[in-house]
Amino acid sequence: MRPLFLRGGVADWRRRWPDSWRPAGIHVQPIESGAVRGEWLIPPGAARTVLYYLHGGGFVMGSPGTHRRMMSYLARAASSRAFVLDYRLAPEHPFPAALEDSVAGYRWLVAQGVPPSEIVIAGDSAGGTLTLATLLVLRDTGDTLPAGAACLSAATDLTRSGESHRTRVDDEVMLSPRFLRVVDNLYRGHVDARDPLASPLFAELDGLPPLSMHVGTHELLLDDTRAFAAKARAAGVDVTLEVWPGLWHVFQAFVSLPEARRSLDQVGAFVRSRFASSEASTARASHASHPRGGARS
Repeated sequence: MRPLFLRGGVADWRRRWPDSWRPAGIHVQPIESGAVRGEWLIPPGAARTVLYYLHGGGFVMGSPGTHRRMMSYLARAASSRAFVLDYRLAPEHPFPAALEDSVAGYRWLVAQGVPPSEIVIAGDSAGGTLTLATLLVLRDTGDTLPAGAACLSAATDLTRSGESHRTRVDDEVMLSPRFLRVVDNLYRGHVDARDPLASPLFAELDGLPPLSMHVGTHELLLDDTRAFAAKARAAGVDVTLEVWPGLWHVFQAFVSLPEARRSLDQVGAFVRSRFASSEASTARASHASHPRGGARS
């Protein structure tokens, strides 16, 4: 099977990706606040918690609209509001513009009164790269980290050194090596492919929050996820790795597939567990500060 993104260029790829799907039963609220643009997706009965989502698209395409169907399902699965960021795209805005936007979006949520313990960051493909790079920036600048992060088919190594970039060429139905070369070069510009904020696999990974990572066995980026998960675990990070047999890059976007729904359900359960864990930690800390029978002022 010929990969979907085999020939053409950025303008053609953008034209072929519709962004007009309207979810039933989900409140959609566009946001433009200073430099932060995006949209809220709010399912009925959603908690005040926030799934902060960074869409994929090779850093050169995609929008909240292109991901609205998958994100509507995931927001329901997570029982949470979702904020999908509309970050700047290459080649008009190369690295580090998208990363600056993703960090700014997180800080905007916190400034709006959402505690970091009630935020989980997630993303697919290039959005997975941005998810991990955002965690690194927040850690290194002393920001309070979110409760967790989830990645679907994250691109973690823009040097493309993983064996799957060669062994899965005939299996992948979405991406081609040419597509990855083109979008990587447009995104990075003159930045080294081993820069940790462009390729999070080359970063020191200690101190990151719990991660959920999903990838298919038939995709070029299989080893990107496996290598990152192994390195993060070695650094003491709590990582849940799900490898889906016979499936391709960001198969979760095909929500009608049973495997896509199962994967999104698992991510939703992870998100809910991170919020529940944060609530339990807060309750324990409050109990320790006010032991039963203690004097009150």
